[in-house]
Amino acid sequence: MAFTALAAGVSGLQAFTEGVGVIADNITNVNTIGYKETRSRFSTLVTETAALSSYSPGGVRAFSQTLVSKQGLLQPSSSQTDLSIDGAGFFVVRNADTANDTSGEFIYTRAGAFTQDAEGFFQNTAGHFLMGWPLDTAGEIPSNQNDLTELQPININTLNGFGDATSAVALRANLQASTPVTAGYTTAGEMADGTFTPDFETNLQIFDSLGRSHTVVLSALKTGTNSWNYELTFDDGSVLDATDHPNGLIGDGTLVFNPDGSLDLGSSSLNDQVTAAAVTLPGGTLTFNFDNTGATSVEDGSIVFDFGTDGEADGFSQFDSISTLISSAADGASFDNVNGVSIGEDGVVTALFDNGLTLDVFQLPVAIFQNPDGLTRRQGNAFGISDLSGDFALQQAGFGGAGSVAPNSLEQSTVDLANEFSELIKVQRAFSASTRIITTSDEILEELTRL
Repeated sequence: MAFTALAAGVSGLQAFTEGVGVIADNITNVNTIGYKETRSRFSTLVTETAALSSYSPGGVRAFSQTLVSKQGLLQPSSSQTDLSIDGAGFFVVRNADTANDTSGEFIYTRAGAFTQDAEGFFQNTAGHFLMGWPLDTAGEIPSNQNDLTELQPININTLNGFGDATSAVALRANLQASTPVTAGYTTAGEMADGTFTPDFETNLQIFDSLGRSHTVVLSALKTGTNSWNYELTFDDGSVLDATDHPNGLIGDGTLVFNPDGSLDLGSSSLNDQVTAAAVTLPGGTLTFNFDNTGATSVEDGSIVFDFGTDGEADGFSQFDSISTLISSAADGASFDNVNGVSIGEDGVVTALFDNGLTLDVFQLPVAIFQNPDGLTRRQGNAFGISDLSGDFALQQAGFGGAGSVAPNSLEQSTVDLANEFSELIKVQRAFSASTRIITTSDEILEELTRL
């Protein structure tokens, strides 16, 4: 019996030593961003006996449990790239030597103190690279949200001098109803070549894929009752393919109006100069080809022109007031140098440029798990998937059970220092008591040897 009691005491020393180690880890990480408290739990070791009249001591063993799902206090920060998650979920990061090392492991963290490295990639204090979905020109994320290979390390410095081609133009203009009809206009390009002087003319600024600015001239001539012919030309036709675009002409068509001055879109038209085909209104794309025979090659253009709603005067209209351009809007831009970044609660990463423009370039996914407390701890205050955690699901912030991103804030450690010190006292006392079991068992064995 003394031998079994001795073994029970030894198991206590082992278990409570581990408990002291857990508490020490908690205390030393009381100021670690996003750290999750680990607790020691103890379980009995029972040695079964066949006889009810005798007892055989077993001992104790320790278990540790990290409370990963516990939310820490969010503390404001002055850095725009300090991030936390308000609610469930984790940032997706990659543990790799370099940002372009695709062999690095994807892991998950709530430690959101991110800064830019020498190349402009966002890393936290453990050196993990922040990953995000790249946004397409429409601001959409990839269709397969759970495909980790769709994620890219976030870097906005590559956008310096970035150019975005114009893909959509919306116009609102009035054409004077009392303008006299001009007869004889029959062929597209007769305004561009000077054969006819337009009754109305306005300029539109667009951009090509290199960010170069171009001016498209819209010329209109009243050719019938409530009917106008118009042409779209580049003011500098030399930048276009001369064969496809004589005199810089990229498109032409007819604008027809209802008796109340609203646009009859169904009777109006837009013809593509390259394809010699009619463009569907609304929503059709007008194409044009640049001259790429020189030192600069640029992608061919394609623009959707919005002339207004059928039966409405929210685009082109014909009232008896002076012909004028009321407003125009075109996407695309020539961006200057990046001078900052903004991250919203939805996780959208927006690059800020010197010329005042902004561009949404990434969106941060939030990884959620069925059992986050089952995740395995990894170096650098991060976690990896285990059998107990279940597989991940990448969600947009604020949807599908995922928390929202809280910019300009950091999640504090969940360690309660007062509780840790009280636990330390209890574990130390239990350790001392286990040593008394060993010394008492030793005295009993010594008495036995003297018989």
